[in-house]
Amino acid sequence: MFDNLNWWEIGALLLLALLIFGDRLPAVINDGLRMVRNLRRMATNATSDLSRELGTDIQLEDLHPKAFIRKHLLSEEDEAAIRKPLQGVYDNLRADVTGVHDELKDAAAAADVRSNGRRPTTATGGAPAAPAPRVSYDDAT
Repeated sequence: MFDNLNWWEIGALLLLALLIFGDRLPAVINDGLRMVRNLRRMATNATSDLSRELGTDIQLEDLHPKAFIRKHLLSEEDEAAIRKPLQGVYDNLRADVTGVHDELKDAAAAADVRSNGRRPTTATGGAPAAPAPRVSYDDAT
C-alpha cells in the first residue's frame, strides 16, 4: 500500500494526522482498523457464500472475470488449445524483434565507425568508443 512512499513522506503524513486529530488519534486509528477488519470479514463471507452457491472453491482473487473464466469455465486442455496458436505467433514475433534489434545495433556500430573513424567495440571486450568532439562555429570565427 505504501510502496511508493518514502520514510519522510510517511512521517509527514503521521505528523499531519497528529496535528489534525490530536489526542483523538488512537481512537481514529482504532476505528479505521475496525472498519478494515469488517470489510475483510464481509469479503470473506461473500466469497464463502458464492463458493457454497456455485459448489466450487472460490478465492477472492478468483472473482476477477479473466481468472474466473480461466479457473472455472475452461479446462486445462481448452486453455492449452487457445494458447497454442498464440504462442507460435508470439515466438515468431519475438524472433523478428530480436533480429531487428541486432540489425539496429550493427547499424549503430557502423555509423559510429564512420563518424569516429574508430572500430566499434564488442560486447566481449574493449572500452566503448568515445563520442566525436563537438565543434563550435563560434570558436572558428
